[in-house]
Amino acid sequence: MDHVVQSLQNAYNVLLGSAATVLETKEAADGLHTQQSDAALEAFLQNWQLFQVACDQAQEFIESIKQRIGSECLVDEATGFLAAKAGSDGRPALPPLSAVRLEQMSKAVRWLVIELQHGSSSGASTNQITANATTSANEARPSEDAAQ
Repeated sequence: MDHVVQSLQNAYNVLLGSAATVLETKEAADGLHTQQSDAALEAFLQNWQLFQVACDQAQEFIESIKQRIGSECLVDEATGFLAAKAGSDGRPALPPLSAVRLEQMSKAVRWLVIELQHGSSSGASTNQITANATTSANEARPSEDAAQ
């Protein structure tokens, strides 16, 4: 993570330096177009593009961390790790998910993602998919509810 932050900071500093150079060359040329001011503008454009690349890389890193945290939370919920921790602070603990229910929920999510990627734009098909996913996820619930 430090590398991503350092890369972004370096790109930002270079961008600011090139912006200052553009302003200095414009001021030195009394606002006229010169070869030096054009070169400074070109360098600024290149540094702007490099800054955008650094921002994109930082965004990709953040997205990968968000996905990893989400996956870890899902696994913790499925294994009951969070339920055990939640019970220690006095609040009622959540019951852990069964492996069967987790698999059904995972399949339902994958089904929705596939349908969305294939461009199912009609509301009816999306509603049907959601209904199917809900039904699939709830099919494992009776055995858990009976245990409570």
